[in-house]
Amino acid sequence: MAQVKVYSLFTDFDINLFKAGKHYRLYEKFGSHITTVDGIEGTYFAVWAPSAKQVSVIGDFNFWTEGEHQLNVRWDSSGIWEGFIPFVGKGNIYKYKIESHNQGIKTEKADPYARRCEHPPKTASIIWDDRYKWKDDEWLKKRKKHNALDAPYSVYEVHLGSWKRQIEEDRFLSYYELADDLVNYVKDMNFTHVELMPIMEYPYDPSWGYQLTGYFAPTSRFGYPEEFKYLVDKLHQNDIGIILDWVPSHFPEDAHGLGFFDGSCLYEHPDRRKGYHQDWKSLIFNYERNEVKSFLISNAIFWMDQYHADALRVDAVASMLFLDYSREDGQWEPNIYGGRENLAAIEFLKELNKEIYASFPDVQTIAEESTAFPGVSKPVFLGGLGFGMKWMMGWMHDTLDYFSKDPIYRKYHQNDITFSLAYAFSENFMLPLSHDEVVYGKNSILGRMPGDEWQRFANLRLLYGYMFTHPGTKLLFMGGEIGQYNEWDFQGSLDWNLLEFKPHKDTQNFYKALNKLYKTTPALYEKGFSGEGFEWISYDDHENCVISYIRKGYNPDENVIVVCNLTPTTREKYKIGVPVKGKLIEIFNSDSLEFGGSGVSNSNEITTVKKSWNGKTFSAEITLPPLAITVFKYN
Repeated sequence: MAQVKVYSLFTDFDINLFKAGKHYRLYEKFGSHITTVDGIEGTYFAVWAPSAKQVSVIGDFNFWTEGEHQLNVRWDSSGIWEGFIPFVGKGNIYKYKIESHNQGIKTEKADPYARRCEHPPKTASIIWDDRYKWKDDEWLKKRKKHNALDAPYSVYEVHLGSWKRQIEEDRFLSYYELADDLVNYVKDMNFTHVELMPIMEYPYDPSWGYQLTGYFAPTSRFGYPEEFKYLVDKLHQNDIGIILDWVPSHFPEDAHGLGFFDGSCLYEHPDRRKGYHQDWKSLIFNYERNEVKSFLISNAIFWMDQYHADALRVDAVASMLFLDYSREDGQWEPNIYGGRENLAAIEFLKELNKEIYASFPDVQTIAEESTAFPGVSKPVFLGGLGFGMKWMMGWMHDTLDYFSKDPIYRKYHQNDITFSLAYAFSENFMLPLSHDEVVYGKNSILGRMPGDEWQRFANLRLLYGYMFTHPGTKLLFMGGEIGQYNEWDFQGSLDWNLLEFKPHKDTQNFYKALNKLYKTTPALYEKGFSGEGFEWISYDDHENCVISYIRKGYNPDENVIVVCNLTPTTREKYKIGVPVKGKLIEIFNSDSLEFGGSGVSNSNEITTVKKSWNGKTFSAEITLPPLAITVFKYN
């Protein structure tokens, strides 16, 4: 048998923390680590497999022979197997061959802590160690300002495999190529952040990355780990933050993954009512197990620490919070208080957020959570889950439903477009128009807009304008900014050829200008999560389908007035209430000719008069362009 030297990176303190579920840097200990022992270079391996009778490292260095390199089990009942294998190093391919005490079951598993994985459909882990030299110090020093809750936050959601393809070779763009093309595009379009759909290694392309097997490895589809770091670095050097989609809610049953890892339910909950997700045919993490909590929190910290992520968008939080999520009566068991809340998952999320913000106070966590669960974005010390923001799913569904209606019927649905303000400040909301809204027959955002071609594009601009002047941060899935006709195809590329046509190029220019307006108008972001930042002028003019409101920042002189005309009828001398005496000047108009509009505008300053209207002391008469949003400031 080949020699495996007794060696360990674990201290007794590490083990105690691991067992208590309080070790949040496990990636520094578990996995494969290139090191030197007794003057010999090799690799240290450590894996958690408490039900194992024997664990061997198999790989290209021992012809995948079981038993050739057997790891040693620790004496402290931690269930950790470890050892140092000489002359094995960077680039070697390996797995763990595990023989279980459970009926002698044998499993062959990829390393849960591997830093690099083989390119799917291959499934082995690769010993890796990069010496990447980061150049984003300037960004890290100032990112607290860019990530603050009173800063502009406009996110471009991207699926790297289908944003753009290398046409001549019919392949994905590499991380290096994306560091040029994607970074330059996002910067030119004035976005503040990019959100990447999961880039952790995943075996199945149609999962879009939401079924992970390599939690600590960026997918090899686009290059090496250090090349992904280069992409992140380039974003930061161009003052663009990066948000990573993160999936602690479930994982696939693939043979090489976490499922039934050591011949037992190790990472998944053993009770299928808590451990199996029927909709996604996947396994659910056992949040009641301390070691699993340490694994997940360490993983979140890893992407902040090793890859300088600026935020994590946590997927499918609702499925974690409720024991009866997508289950019928009899398919779930109430908690100890008789309720439907998953108490262990709730405690896990609180611990997760406390540790992230303690270690990286200048980042954000964002929950994709679709229910009315209270306090998702409230601090843990106030009884909340501790997220920085939460997706405003109700706004998304109501707004898209409203805009899909022919304008002639919109007066009967005024509540759909105004209702979100009834609860807008109950959480720190992010307004998403995400990938989920442009697949599976839902149509593209443009494809939902009613009317002829001109009206459809006008409606699209109006929708985006309403989104950017509504309280909350913003997120748009790629393709929406060019008015993509087709639904998103994860196997293809965005239809960049559409930019040869004026309506699509105009739409792109509009979104670019809208991002600039948002970033340069403090009233649109400084109090975005507070009722102090919003005041209705009129929400009840359903006959004309007009809504108007004031957005407020720290400086009252910089407040802006927003008016949305939700029909194709131009309205002259439309009266709105104004709280202060003075003049109004139009600073943004979605009906401008440069955006493909009809060019109706308020070209001159508008003087307010002391005649009360809409409950305000002063009033003004303005022109409302058709299917357009108009923004005014005091002059």
